[in-house]
This record gives sequence, structure tokens and C-alpha cells, in this order.
Amino acid sequence: MLDLSQKAEKLYVQAYRDAEYREEVSGNKFNALVNPASYRVAYKFEFDESQAPGTSGTNMKFNRILPGDFNFDFLFDGTGVVKDMSVLSLGIANPFEKPGTVTEQIEEFKQKIIDYQSEKHRPYYLKIHWGELLFKGVLKQMDIEYKVFAPDGKPIRAIAKCQFAESIADVERAARENRESPDITHERTFGGSDRLDLLTEKIYEKNTYYIQVAELNALDSFRNISAGSKIYFPPLAK
Repeated sequence: MLDLSQKAEKLYVQAYRDAEYREEVSGNKFNALVNPASYRVAYKFEFDESQAPGTSGTNMKFNRILPGDFNFDFLFDGTGVVKDMSVLSLGIANPFEKPGTVTEQIEEFKQKIIDYQSEKHRPYYLKIHWGELLFKGVLKQMDIEYKVFAPDGKPIRAIAKCQFAESIADVERAARENRESPDITHERTFGGSDRLDLLTEKIYEKNTYYIQVAELNALDSFRNISAGSKIYFPPLAK
């Protein structure tokens, strides 16, 4: 059950200078005016769809996992209707209060999140925090839709539709990946009950490469291999 007495936590975005998210940019933390009613995370997978001529189907061979996308809308409001709270609260606007512009809010967002790092020659890396959500990435695209205007034409409400792309440092990515991939070199210590063709099949998902593996390791025979021998399995050619 939702505990309404629990203190609400705001969604915020923090800028970093480096891909490892260690060099936090002081002062470049942007708090959302209101927390989202929803957000969308997309995971994308790439498969090899090549198909031999004359065949009726294909085996979808996995290629890679593409960076995930995080989509969220930021609200900028100067009407006085939306209060600066952690949850959406529609109050009664003061009809005598002059509506504020959202221009400064958007400029603050751009300065903290978008602006180009001259010394790094790139935009900032970003972390998005909210509750259990922690998304690491970069701002890929932002579309601003101006919704409400003052009589003089100044915008007083806008929505920034943002798409963030996941960005993971090479060290972290390597730690996450399955090290049994056929795209990297493997070393195996040959056991007394091992068979080269079965080891080859386990690594490459087919056993037709065992002769090439035997040749690479300068083996006289792929059958009579001494226990304790070091066998190298190279990555598959692309």
C-alpha cells in the first residue's frame, strides 16, 4: 500500500565530465519541477537477418545489445498553477499575479544538462536519479513544445520531450559482458576426458572449427591431446 506520509523524492539529473561518472560537475544538478506520471525505457537488440537465397526462413543470429533509451518529459511552468513540489499539484492561480516566463528555466536546464564542454569537446554525461531509478547516459534529443503564452507572446508553459541514450564506460561494459563470447580469445586447459570437437562446439556453437583450432595450436592430432595442455580458441573472423 502506498504510504502517503512518506516524504516525496524529486527526480533530478546530475552532469558528469567523464564516461566513468566520477567527475561530478559542481552545481550542475537539475531538479524536475514535477515528478513524472510515467517514463519509458527501451531496450534494443540487433540480430543478423541475412538469409541464404532460395530458403524460406533464417536463424536469427544475435549480434549485439544496443544502448538503451530513456524517455521523459520535463515540465517548465511560469503560470503559478504548478507549484514547485515533488508531486503534481494544481492550485488556484492568482489572477492578479503577472505570469512568469519559462525562458530562464529552460536556459538553466540547457546550461546544466546540454551545454558543450569546451575542454572535453562534447556534452556532459548524465545520471538520472529517482527512487530506484538510476539511468546513466547522454541527452540524445530534446524537443520543446511551448503550450501557454502570456498576452505579450512570452511562453509561460513548455514541455521538453527528452530522449536519453545509455552510455556505459568501457571498463564497466567489459565487466558486464559474458566472457564466454566467441568474439574473444579463450584459453582452456585440456582435461583427460575432454574432446576438442566438443570444446569447439561449446565456444563457437558449432564443432566445424576444431581442425582450424588444432592447426592453430600446432597439434599433431585433434584426438590424442595430452591432459594439461593449453588450448587457445581464437575469436571468429567477422
